[in-house]
Amino acid sequence: MKAAGTLLLVTAIFEGILGIPLLGGTLVMLSGYTVLFVTLVLHIITLVFCSQHNKPIVGSILGIVTSVLAWIPILGMILHLTTAVFLFYAAFKKDHHQQHPPYPPAPGSF
Repeated sequence: MKAAGTLLLVTAIFEGILGIPLLGGTLVMLSGYTVLFVTLVLHIITLVFCSQHNKPIVGSILGIVTSVLAWIPILGMILHLTTAVFLFYAAFKKDHHQQHPPYPPAPGSF
């Protein structure tokens, strides 16, 4: 479960950096758009881990869409920032169902 949260945080930081005006675009252009492919792979891995550990997957799906469409200048910046917000929220969201121990079944409920 820690891996899913860590991947959410790492991808959120990547998306936040790529969403910074001029800096993100410069990084994408200088890398020959390789950064977008790397983030695509990271989002797919994060999606798999999150789906296995019941973490929110919306940020990862949005990240995949962002990685595919981010070559469009202004749209890319907006998508990167939006994705970063969703991923940060998912990374720091508390798992309420895991804080309480499961209740035993009621007597005679079998």
